[in-house]
Amino acid sequence: MTTVTVRFSALPAHVRTARLVAAAVARRSGVDEAVLDEVRLAVGEACSRAVDLHQRHAPDVPVTLALTDAGTSFRVEVVDAASPEAPDASPIDLAETAENADAGDGFDGGILPSNVGIAVISGLVDDLAVERRGDGLALCMTWPLGGHGQRAAAEAQSAKAPQATA
Repeated sequence: MTTVTVRFSALPAHVRTARLVAAAVARRSGVDEAVLDEVRLAVGEACSRAVDLHQRHAPDVPVTLALTDAGTSFRVEVVDAASPEAPDASPIDLAETAENADAGDGFDGGILPSNVGIAVISGLVDDLAVERRGDGLALCMTWPLGGHGQRAAAEAQSAKAPQATA
C-alpha cells in the first residue's frame, strides 16, 4: 500500500494542481481510464470545498490530500480543518444532504453550503465516507482498481503459465 500526501495552502489556484496530482497517481495505481474524469471532478470538488472552508475559518491551516493505492482500490482523502456546520458526534447523512441541496435549504446570501459539494461528490465515487477529524471533516473517496491493475495481474498470470510449443 502506497500513499502520496499533499498539503497545500487554502488558495483556489492549488485545486487544479491537486486534481492533476490525483489523476496522475490514480492512473499509475491502475484506475481505469474511463473513471479518471470522475476522480478529477471529485477531487476538485472536495478540494474546492476544503479551500473555501479554510479561507473562511482557518486560513493558516493547510488542506491535506492523501492518495492511496490500496491494492484493489484507489482511495482519496481530503481533510479540512474547518467544518463548523458538521455536528461533533454524528456522521453526515449523505441522502439528507443531497435532498437539502435539491430543495435549496440552507442557502444564505447566494453562498452554497459546503454540504452541497458533498452531495455532488457522492454521485462521482463508488464509495464515499465523511468522517469527523478534529475541527473538520475528512472526505474519503474510493474507486476500484481496473484497467492497468487487472491487465498487470492477467499478464503476471500468463507469464507463469507454461507456453505451448508447436
